[in-house]
Amino acid sequence: MKVLVINAGSSSLKYQLIDMENESVIAKGLCERIGIEGSQLTHKVPGKEDWVQVNPMPTHETAINMVLSALVDKEHGVIADIKEIDAVGHRVVHGGSKCAESIKIDEEAKAIIKECFDLAPLHNPANLMGIEACEACMPGVPNVAVFDTSFGMGMEPAAYRYAIPEEYYDKYQIRRYGFHGTSHNFVSHETMAFAELPEDKRRIVVCHLGNGSSISASINGKCVDTSMGLTPLEGLLMGTRSGDIDPAVLQFIMNHDNISIDEMLNILNKKSGALALSGNLSSDFRDLSDAEAKGDEKAKLALDAFKHRVTKYIGAYIAAMGGVDAIAFTAGIGENDKDMRAEIMGHFAYLGIKIDPEKNSIRGKNVEISTEDSAVRVFVIPTNEELAIARETVRLA
Repeated sequence: MKVLVINAGSSSLKYQLIDMENESVIAKGLCERIGIEGSQLTHKVPGKEDWVQVNPMPTHETAINMVLSALVDKEHGVIADIKEIDAVGHRVVHGGSKCAESIKIDEEAKAIIKECFDLAPLHNPANLMGIEACEACMPGVPNVAVFDTSFGMGMEPAAYRYAIPEEYYDKYQIRRYGFHGTSHNFVSHETMAFAELPEDKRRIVVCHLGNGSSISASINGKCVDTSMGLTPLEGLLMGTRSGDIDPAVLQFIMNHDNISIDEMLNILNKKSGALALSGNLSSDFRDLSDAEAKGDEKAKLALDAFKHRVTKYIGAYIAAMGGVDAIAFTAGIGENDKDMRAEIMGHFAYLGIKIDPEKNSIRGKNVEISTEDSAVRVFVIPTNEELAIARETVRLA
């Protein structure tokens, strides 16, 4: 069975074609600048040079058609006919309170995605455009929506309800949803399998650390808590997001600088986080690490603040679960920054956690980085959201 995985943004579209018999990626690529001058498709096939096509892409449907043409191209393609694609899996950011798991696309499912436009105004409209483009280009092929918020729907009310008047929960579905859910779900289950954890030892903290970061706590794969909330703005400080902040700070700044709530949220989403703490040096943690090594105090502050908050969330989630059996690091920073992992885990030496420096240097694969005598097992588990989406698509389609 071959599954096409689509991740549609407002002006971009990522794709992977996966052979589910061996879960191998046959081809993948990216459509950029959809609806903007200078749009192009970069098509990648293992063992071949990248194929770049610079063509106008006024709509997502045009982009999907270009993807399908690339997949069957005589020189650069990987399949003989589009009919070899058995199903399409779509990343959809927000499913609201109605979608606690992935769903097969029909008119009702599309209506639910539309209902969540207010909750994810930058993502859900683009996700729906990707779905409708696939329906137009591949009529009859089943489409499946896999929601970023599904994993967080496993939380109990004590974890997901905000302490605000109930009418806002009833009228507007205002609650904590959590994001990066596909990654957290994949990594928590991959950790259980890789570590061969027994059923009574499956309390797992997953640290999805990148330019966007979040942490989750789960037991037997069921979410207990996760750091993001109604939107991805809650939780850890990130590349440009502020993370947790006293709401009164917003009122104070808005009143003194005479700015609107939309301007304030733009500041919190795009001008805050590590970028702000570093004095606008960079939102890229690699740049900040290089600057810290050269003695830049603001870069050091940004990194120290990030590590402090990650440590705080891990500690809180260990307490919420009554202990922890495994901690897993994933995503760009989590998978690649060995010093960051070592420093964060160093705060938990009091729990008997010990990191093996040699194992901690391994990259690009599942690896246990804790020592044999560590009281808690610690892992690096590369995330694979596309494979997770493909697996869900096979299950439903």
